[in-house]
Amino acid sequence: MLAVGGDLSEARLLEAYRCGIFPWYSAGKPILWWSPPERAVFLPGDEYLAPRLRRKLRSAPFEIRVDTAFADVMRNCATANRSGNPGTWITDGMIAAYVALHESGYTHSFETWQDGELVGGLYGLSLGAAFFGESMFSKVGDASKAAFAHLCEWCWNRGFHFIDGQVPNENLEKLGARVMVRDEFLERLGQALERPTQKGPWTT
Repeated sequence: MLAVGGDLSEARLLEAYRCGIFPWYSAGKPILWWSPPERAVFLPGDEYLAPRLRRKLRSAPFEIRVDTAFADVMRNCATANRSGNPGTWITDGMIAAYVALHESGYTHSFETWQDGELVGGLYGLSLGAAFFGESMFSKVGDASKAAFAHLCEWCWNRGFHFIDGQVPNENLEKLGARVMVRDEFLERLGQALERPTQKGPWTT
């Protein structure tokens, strides 16, 4: 943890991400700003999709949309159950701040739809050739992984250097994330920021 307090203004958030820092705190608590010593990072081709999942996605059980329901994705991520714990860091203030960034073209959602219903997805922030993944949710099996697969395809096809998963955990490592020390992450981030930001809205 680097700092306590401040606000979630667009300028402060963008400057934080450019420095490898992100907010993570609980409702009713001061804003906490983090730059962990190790990051979960996906480099092009690192993502691992099990053969069963690849077969399922080829059968097209889902429709993938991009940037059509950003606020809904955030709200679903906020209430998603993760080992008995909801995504309590996604406060109303966080939702308002990231929706504002979405309207400015910096944050994006990859959405999984089935029979006209939003059943999974993820959201994150894009700067230069870097995508900072924030959270994902799934209401049916493999819905979040389908969104993740399309995020990877979208980013790699457009020359992105990496997808940041922030804090390493078992689920990200199963998807192929590598654990990267802060100095290497910041060096790669600096290189990615030399590229222009592909501001939204994005499309499939």
